[in-house]
Order: sequence, then structure tokens, then C-alpha cells
Amino acid sequence: MDLLAAMRIYVRVVERGNMSRAARDLGIGQPAVSERIERLEQHLGVKLLRRSTRVVSCTDEGNLFYERSKQVIDAADDACAAVSQDDRTLRGLLRIAAPQGLGEVVLPRILLGIREQHPQLNIDLILNDHIVDPITEGVDISLRLGELSAGNFIARPLGHVRRVLVAAPSYLERYGVPDHPNDLVAHSFIRVMNLFGDGMLRLLDERESLIAAPVTATISLSHWRPVYELLIAGGGIGVLQEPMCAQAMERGDLIRLLSRYTVPGFDLNALLARPIPSRARAIMTILEKALPAVLGKLDLNDTTVNR
Repeated sequence: MDLLAAMRIYVRVVERGNMSRAARDLGIGQPAVSERIERLEQHLGVKLLRRSTRVVSCTDEGNLFYERSKQVIDAADDACAAVSQDDRTLRGLLRIAAPQGLGEVVLPRILLGIREQHPQLNIDLILNDHIVDPITEGVDISLRLGELSAGNFIARPLGHVRRVLVAAPSYLERYGVPDHPNDLVAHSFIRVMNLFGDGMLRLLDERESLIAAPVTATISLSHWRPVYELLIAGGGIGVLQEPMCAQAMERGDLIRLLSRYTVPGFDLNALLARPIPSRARAIMTILEKALPAVLGKLDLNDTTVNR
């Protein structure tokens, strides 16, 4: 048995959660993938996967074997790169996890740039807003916003994502412009679920003092995009991450409110498993340059209601 090849198949099955999807990635038939996993389990003498009609999940032994297999595969790839005639060429699959808004608006151009530099590298981009250990998540790089909990990962800072309180001109013409944080409670507040659940919007004043302004959440949605569309349509006021609404503010489709106050933003970090594979290190070099540059260019102080 080619144990390293079997490990690669097993890792792909675990990360894709499905043998058919793993087979498509690997360019082989699903029966061949299933047969290789069964032979691997027989070779090891343990059950690695629990199988159902649609998904697979790891046993305790399977989780341990997955983590160790990832380390072995990364070490093998690093060894090959170290003696390759062109060790700058990245190959294989790189899996990146990212928050939904960042992945939809900011990352596509950066990923195109990565592909232009490394045309033999394939990229999977997985979008969700959870802060998960990259090993548990089955990715090489996990881009995450907000405070980090403890975990067996390395965190690399990539910048800060600002947030803004906005509304459409049509809404402000109809319902008026809030002049003070206390005025917000009289307005229809549109939010992403799990944010502002206590009915309070935290703001920083000009002295960096934190204040809590009551808001009236009338519509709550599970994704930032319909929040954005409702705000554009004049449905209310709301908070968006600045990269998600920069163009709309430049066009005048959205107006920043309460310019003397700031909605606290989120720190952006890249989470990486230990040890960091050479492929992930190379991509991090690009991300550490590109993301702060993109986020730093956003300066929308001119697109505000001067109140």
C-alpha cells in the first residue's frame, strides 16, 4: 500500500466531508476512494470514519489520524519543495476559510492575484463567520474577525476592519437624520443576527469613551447581503463592515451617520496550524501585504452626515 497516497485521499475525504466531493477533487472515481479508505482502515486495524448516505464523520481514532496525516503530508510537500528545481512554484490544494463579507467582497481579487503568481495552485474558499481552530475546520489558513479564544494555532494579525452606521438618503429624507445616539431608538434598525442582540449599539465618542445607545431591531437576517440591500432600499439604519459598503458610500447610495461617533470594528487575524507548511507560509506573505493595504485604503470620512 502507498501509505502517503492513502493519507492524502483520507485527508481530502475528511476535509470535504463526503467521498464523492473528495473523488471529484482528486480526479478519481468514488468507488476507488471508498476502496482506498477501506484498505487503509484494514491496514491500521481501526475504524477511521462513520459513514452515512451523504456525509462521513471521524471516529476518535480517525480525528487523531487526520491530524497526524496532515502533518506528514505537509512535511512531505516541504521536503519536495526544498529540493525542487523551482521551489517557488506552489502546487496542490490550499484551503482558506474566511468571514462571509470579507470573502465575498475583498478576497476575490486577492485570490486572482495569488493564482496569477502560482497557476498550479488550486484554492478552496470556505465562507462562514465562526472562529474555529484551523485543524478542526480542516483548512490551511483561517481568516477571522474579532477576539480569539485559546487554541492550538498561530495567530497572525492582518489589520482592522472598520464598521459604520449608515442609512440611505431616501430613508433619511422620510424619517430624518439622527443627531445624537439617543435618537437611534426611534429608527428602524436592521441587523445581522447574533449582533446587537441586547438592543444596544456600542459607540465610541471623540474622547474614545464607550457609550451604549438603545436601538429598535425591526428586521434581523442571517447574512450581511440582505441587510445591505434593505439599507440601500431605504428600509432603515444599520451597521455594516466598511469594505462591504465602501462603493455604496462613494456613490452616495448610503450615508454615514453620527460622524462624531465610531462603531468599534474588528481585528482581522489569520489562524494557522502548527507547524506552518511552506505553502501556507508563502500565501501568508501575500495576504500580509495585500489585506492591510486594501483595508487601509478605505477612508470614507467624506461620505458622512455632518452631525
